[in-house]
Amino acid sequence: MNKKLGFSIIILILLAGGGLWGYHYVNASQKVAPVKATPTLFLHGWGSSVNAEHQMTNAAKKTGVTNSVTQAIVSPQGKVKLVGQIPAHAKNPIVEVGFADNKNVNYHQDGRWLKQVVKKLQQVYHIKSINLVGHSMGNMAIAYYLLDNAHDQTLPKLRKQVDIAGHFDGIIGSNDRPHQTQLASNGKPNRMDDNYRTLLGLRHKYPNKQVAVLNIIGDKNDGTNSDGDVTNASAQSLRYLVSERALSYQEQKIVGHNGQHSRLHENQQVDRILIKFLWK
Repeated sequence: MNKKLGFSIIILILLAGGGLWGYHYVNASQKVAPVKATPTLFLHGWGSSVNAEHQMTNAAKKTGVTNSVTQAIVSPQGKVKLVGQIPAHAKNPIVEVGFADNKNVNYHQDGRWLKQVVKKLQQVYHIKSINLVGHSMGNMAIAYYLLDNAHDQTLPKLRKQVDIAGHFDGIIGSNDRPHQTQLASNGKPNRMDDNYRTLLGLRHKYPNKQVAVLNIIGDKNDGTNSDGDVTNASAQSLRYLVSERALSYQEQKIVGHNGQHSRLHENQQVDRILIKFLWK
């Protein structure tokens, strides 16, 4: 082997072992100061990654409501790697959560992966509370995490929850179609898919008078009453699941071109709504 080539390989290995290309990885064995502020975790949708969260988290950083954005990457085996370190006196720290297996529609599993992230942050930073923000499938990870763990008093308390384009009662082209479902005044749908029937358990398990909930719905205004992928009825059916036990529940509808499903996480109007609800 050429000596220069061998030396270059050694340098690359050392760089990777010590924090790839300048990233700082944190593990539970490190001595890290406790974080007093409440971290806000962002979860992406199906087939996506932390890249889908950058618009929202960068907007928060630019407006000055946070000075800390780090990441938690979950392997297909459920192992959590923390990328970046939250300062002890961080202001409204944000954690972008990424699932390496980003097409897993076993929502109980997605919920378990979220739990692993929460426990890792608790173990490393001794956090006492969290906020959760989900887009599309990220909302299902949140819903199933709460369904399976709402009564676990050892976990950090959920304070605020933001659901964006949540397909709680079906997805167009899969198990739903426009104008198929109607909602009662309390949000109860007249038809329920299997996942929604499972989530009915939240009506009794959701933290009681503890969580402020914001549900952001997209409407392309094209006559389908949907964001193109999720009907308004499917998204708004969250009301029936959580509103009676939530500390507060509100909805915001984004109408028009920017109300399209994927545009909702690349949307300055959504950024402003999030910042006001979470931090102002």
